[in-house]
Amino acid sequence: MDAVVFGNVTLDVVCYPVDDVPRRDSIAFEQAVISPGGCGSNVAIGLCALGISTALVARLGGGEPGDLVQRYWQRIGLDTRYVRHNPHGPFAVSVGLVDHDYQPRFVHTTGSNALLTADDLDLDALVSEGTRALHVAGYFVLPGILDDRFPLALQKARALGVSTSLDVVNSPRMANPAPLWPCLPHLDYFLCNAHEASRLTGYSVPTDAAHALRERGAHTVIVKLGAEGCLVDTESQVLRVPAPNVPVVDTTGAGDAFAAGLVAALLNGADLPEACQQANEAGARMVGALGAVAGWL
Repeated sequence: MDAVVFGNVTLDVVCYPVDDVPRRDSIAFEQAVISPGGCGSNVAIGLCALGISTALVARLGGGEPGDLVQRYWQRIGLDTRYVRHNPHGPFAVSVGLVDHDYQPRFVHTTGSNALLTADDLDLDALVSEGTRALHVAGYFVLPGILDDRFPLALQKARALGVSTSLDVVNSPRMANPAPLWPCLPHLDYFLCNAHEASRLTGYSVPTDAAHALRERGAHTVIVKLGAEGCLVDTESQVLRVPAPNVPVVDTTGAGDAFAAGLVAALLNGADLPEACQQANEAGARMVGALGAVAGWL
């Protein structure tokens, strides 16, 4: 395998349009999609769709949702040998409510993702399989890795010659970013969107936030700016890479598609600006359909 994604898995139920949720009244919507979700699964599916041999390291609960998710994985050719399946464990479900502005809000349960820890990341075995890139997806929704062992795992990955990247995902746990800071010096690429960058640093201007995050130790900080593309901050340059202008149906999964596009491009030898351009194109591909992975399948 060329790439490994370490992250969360959910069953997504995405509904459109839902602008408000009254306390006692029923609501109606026009469309719904049921599909695999979770940042880890989304990025892994994207990498496979882009032709990158990819394995997923994750925890999977039981029941019919697990069967549905695994059928999607088989169809896309994802390597699931490092997914630990607990047939009697709770399955994570995420309900996405997409409004008329195409922005989702999520109601979710962590499920078996809470069991994922640094111990699940067998770096020696993965490197022996040929792994060149490790992407951590959904950092703040994985409570089992918010400890002092996970930075050591990232450090070992880089020592073994593996490129490392991490995307945070918005979560109430972001109110205490302390576990993240020791991870940053061991990341080649740190990803977040503008809102997440502001929450983490207190800076509302993306350039200021990106610089603050890089000063924390990340080698390259990439702030996703939606329709405006992305901002890249490295030791030698700060640049903006524009995104293509495309019709938007739903932004669910666009950030995960961006991560997949970035990792795939870097593995294929692209320089950083070109890799970010390809990442923007992958994100743009995802917003044209309802759901987090429909643009790939």
